[in-house]
Amino acid sequence: VGVRLLAALARAPGPMSLSELSAKTSMSPAKVHRYMASFVETGMVDHRRSGAYSLGRLAGEIGMAAISRVDVVNRAADRLPDLVEQTDANGMLTVWGLNGPIVVRWERSRVPLATVLGVGSTLPIATTATGRAFASYLPDRVVGPLLAEETRHDPVDLATLRAVDNDGVIFRADELFMPGAYSLARPVLNYDGTAMAVVTLISADRRLIKSGGLPERALRDFV
Repeated sequence: VGVRLLAALARAPGPMSLSELSAKTSMSPAKVHRYMASFVETGMVDHRRSGAYSLGRLAGEIGMAAISRVDVVNRAADRLPDLVEQTDANGMLTVWGLNGPIVVRWERSRVPLATVLGVGSTLPIATTATGRAFASYLPDRVVGPLLAEETRHDPVDLATLRAVDNDGVIFRADELFMPGAYSLARPVLNYDGTAMAVVTLISADRRLIKSGGLPERALRDFV
């Protein structure tokens, strides 16, 4: 029962009220409240001033610990500082979460970049190189529903998105998500050809996305 409630919080795009949790899980508000009170005490759930509930610090620690135990992701994270040093670009490692790409490692370069991105940030699919890399290497059933929700006001077809500005391995974004920022991404593939993670370089220098440039060569060698 408790896992059903935690799963509902994890899959929601934001904090949920008691009534929303009750409706989502088909439990009475009183029953939900008892579980939430226990989860808040343990740190699994955060009870906000608005009265809404969201996943808490302990839930975050458990999630990050689970991610860190995936060997492919762990190896990429360990090597990310070297890639940043080599390219002078900021480095980001993302995995696919319940609401899309989520940042699990962020490495700053010596060249400053004004951004609110950091560990725990969730990225859009359609407007980022990272999102398109995942979209090209994950099944339709995984990406399709989230993409449809994200682009509901201006629908984007998944097949069309997969054909945008990529050679099937390197994905580029030109100020689509963050003004003044350019990004270059490449997926880290599992044995079955699906994306376990995506490594992304981000810079305010447009030369980052130049075809055949040093950052691209470094990223190809990295993965």
